[in-house]
Amino acid sequence: MFRGFSFVPPDTRIGFVEMRTVTWVVSALLTVVPLILVWTMGLNYGIDFQGGTLMEVQTKEGVVDMAGFRAKINALGIGEVQIQEFGAPNDVLIRIAAQPTEQAQQASIAKVKAALGDSVDYRRTEVVGPTVSAELIAGGTLAVVVALGAILMYIWFRFEWQLGVAAIASLIHDVTATIGLYSALQLEFNLSSIAAILTIIGYSLNDKVVIFDRIRENLRKYKKMPLVELLDLSINETLSRTTLTHVVTFLAMLPFVIVGGEAIYGFSLAMCFGIIIGAYSSIFVAAPLQLILGMKRDWSSAPAAAAKTRAGAPARA
Repeated sequence: MFRGFSFVPPDTRIGFVEMRTVTWVVSALLTVVPLILVWTMGLNYGIDFQGGTLMEVQTKEGVVDMAGFRAKINALGIGEVQIQEFGAPNDVLIRIAAQPTEQAQQASIAKVKAALGDSVDYRRTEVVGPTVSAELIAGGTLAVVVALGAILMYIWFRFEWQLGVAAIASLIHDVTATIGLYSALQLEFNLSSIAAILTIIGYSLNDKVVIFDRIRENLRKYKKMPLVELLDLSINETLSRTTLTHVVTFLAMLPFVIVGGEAIYGFSLAMCFGIIIGAYSSIFVAAPLQLILGMKRDWSSAPAAAAKTRAGAPARA
């Protein structure tokens, strides 16, 4: 009889929490180093956040002559211009810095088109003003903060404040590590990056809730078990589900990194990285933090005790 497939043997007993001295050092580096990278190297803000004009063009005569492109556009006197290959060998991405007025912005586009003439096809042209880009930065930051606040309230309501704080701390760990990836590789940071971060937060949270739920069950089941052993037991019991879910999702995202093209490369790479870092934080950050936050061994039985008391109370006339 077929019993099903278990990604991790059911009798696995790995001392994840016992390794906390080492893993907390690694977690601290994954939190602090990205902040240092952002401070020193900065982020490669896309047109959404930086403002300006983005033009994607495709040459009609095969491989693009990058030196010729730069010579033509730099001679226009329209301020800072970034030119880079994009996707196919004959695709070029042109970024023009934000101009003082909308008329000047449109004039810069006209100058570029006049300089390149009919030698290229214009695939897309996007213009974002400084006011809009500032609003997008504020809106993206607010979205992440509100998401983390709502998660804290949800975990606090469903479990206990210690688990809520642990969830937020581990999610901040995931977010900073992902932003560090953008800074280290100088991937374009735009609205799709915010979408990737929010997706990683939701995906990582789902895994943490599964582990937290098993911790609550085991607290009720094993009244005398030392907390370190209980946390390790809970992680190991959910390890098959954790690893299988993350591996399958990672394999689903990997083709987008390899053959998805430049347009979604940053998003898909961040998602693959976030899947890995989310699994790590669920196992090595969220659960072990209970030893620092002082989880109470009796909180999981409080709802059941209260319900039992209400059931046994005499009815009022």
